[in-house]
Amino acid sequence: MEDRLIKYWLMKAEPDSRVVKGKDVKFSVDDFESVGITPWEGVRNFEARNLMKEMAVGDKILFYHSNCKNPGIAGFAEVSKGAYPDYTAWDRAHPYFDEKTDKDNPKWFMVDAKFVSRARHFVPLSLLRYIADDPSSEPPEEIGYVTPNGVKSIRAMPLVTRGRLSVQRVSGECWGTVEMMAGKGGWESMSFAKKKATKARQPTKETKTTSARNARKKKASGEEDDDESGDVHFKGDSGERQQVQEEASSPPKKGRKRKVSDATRREDDGQNLAPRRKSTRIKK
Repeated sequence: MEDRLIKYWLMKAEPDSRVVKGKDVKFSVDDFESVGITPWEGVRNFEARNLMKEMAVGDKILFYHSNCKNPGIAGFAEVSKGAYPDYTAWDRAHPYFDEKTDKDNPKWFMVDAKFVSRARHFVPLSLLRYIADDPSSEPPEEIGYVTPNGVKSIRAMPLVTRGRLSVQRVSGECWGTVEMMAGKGGWESMSFAKKKATKARQPTKETKTTSARNARKKKASGEEDDDESGDVHFKGDSGERQQVQEEASSPPKKGRKRKVSDATRREDDGQNLAPRRKSTRIKK
């Protein structure tokens, strides 16, 4: 068997209680540490699903708190089992039920993740955005240990460039930088308040049209903005689950191509079903 390079990922979960279909979807770093290993069920976005299908045992994960007052990286984990069918998709009582998939033709997949450690210093999204928005190639003085390449890797994170996708790629450089930041800290006295705009500019007809077009593209692809107040991701992404519900209730509009090709659907065919494991992420 050929050696495979380790890949790095960021995966989101909700640390605060929220009840969906009578079940609490909360899954914080405390919960993760308590259970040790958990199936990462409930992802209902094609791009996020495909990323999980790329994962292999030993890949590294940044565990991210989402849909909370202070989102950010709370811990570290690793993949303990590669992708297999997400059995919660055909469970009608489950928050992540999808009527368009079944045991004989699974559409959604998940991996098992193993808790490794907490972040000694919680790395907030506001800090990562502050670094990404700073025009300087040098880090803030308080975290001067971060290298210029580390700053560059943070700027390239999908977390700050794309937003709410619940499973994301992370570069090796970025992983090392975040791991170092989580160990050393130093930003506790920093303020990450955004600068106030000097003058509000009225949108033109062209910018309105562009904004509407971009919004339609984001809705079709499942991409959303990840901000401190509007991040709706949890382990089993509610934004992704809403996409499935909309697909089930609304026929596709005429004259518009679907974002997901038939080839994407065909890649699910022929998958072997793995034995069920009890989910540790959903509390009754």
